[in-house]
Amino acid sequence: MKKIACVGLLVADVMAAPVAATPEKGQLMQVQAITVHNGGNAMTAALNLNTLGVPSYMVGKVGDDLFGRFLRERLEASGVDTRGLKIDPAHQTSASVVLSSPDGERSFLHCVGANGDLSIEDIDWEIIKETDLVFVTGSFLMDRFDGKETADFLKKCRELGKTTFLDVCWDAKGQWGKVLDQCLPYLDYFMPSIDEARLIADRNEPEEIADVFMKKGAKNVIIKLGGKGSFLRLADWSEGKVFPVLKGITAVDTTGAGDSFCSGFLAAFARDEAPEQCMRLANTTGAMCVTQKGATTGIKSYDETINFMEEHQC
Repeated sequence: MKKIACVGLLVADVMAAPVAATPEKGQLMQVQAITVHNGGNAMTAALNLNTLGVPSYMVGKVGDDLFGRFLRERLEASGVDTRGLKIDPAHQTSASVVLSSPDGERSFLHCVGANGDLSIEDIDWEIIKETDLVFVTGSFLMDRFDGKETADFLKKCRELGKTTFLDVCWDAKGQWGKVLDQCLPYLDYFMPSIDEARLIADRNEPEEIADVFMKKGAKNVIIKLGGKGSFLRLADWSEGKVFPVLKGITAVDTTGAGDSFCSGFLAAFARDEAPEQCMRLANTTGAMCVTQKGATTGIKSYDETINFMEEHQC
């Protein structure tokens, strides 16, 4: 079983649901529930991987505050290795207010906090050396680490013999490829969503998007297609393949769906499964995620995930 370092965002999510509309200034609107959940791409992946039976390591930064203690305790209680988690008293823990609509879609108010100060100087390389796979996730929301530092980090991981993976967040600053292109030569797998991929590559269709990324150095490309499934293009394939979504899934909350997709792929990859099986597991964990509220609640053991896939696959 391969070990995985999850590098990047940790976020405390304060979720209000259901929210059909936002109130006018000075007004109050009641909702059924306001709850606090762990979130952030890297933390979600680390927790999911642990649930799926894969040894996971959390590498990131939180503040010395209530939210930071909540996230660290959640990781430790789940069995995730937190030796790579830095505590920064100078910055608050990253947090989001999540407005979940009745159909499960979300809107966010986000404070970057400590995630924005994560640096390559914060990396404990002894932790990285213990692992086999390195998953960087949350690019475009890590102001200091994004761009050259991420590229330098991935390059060193490659030199250490690690397999590298990267997923991104929405880039509100609109820099897209200017930040990411320098990282692509050091990626074994690039894993964006279709909306993000279109803006980074300046292309529309998955096949032509994959061509752009691979010409810029990415070895393999995975694109999350939302309700249309997912797309995989491997280095030795002449064209990519689309993997359909599972059938019979009712979405309750889409929080963490993309991160759960990545977790499923990594969990299968850590077991040396074939790429096609990794994609099917990725679609399955993404589907399982949306059946429950919260970023990690819907994820089950690897055997339960396999059973769910067999029950719901097309």
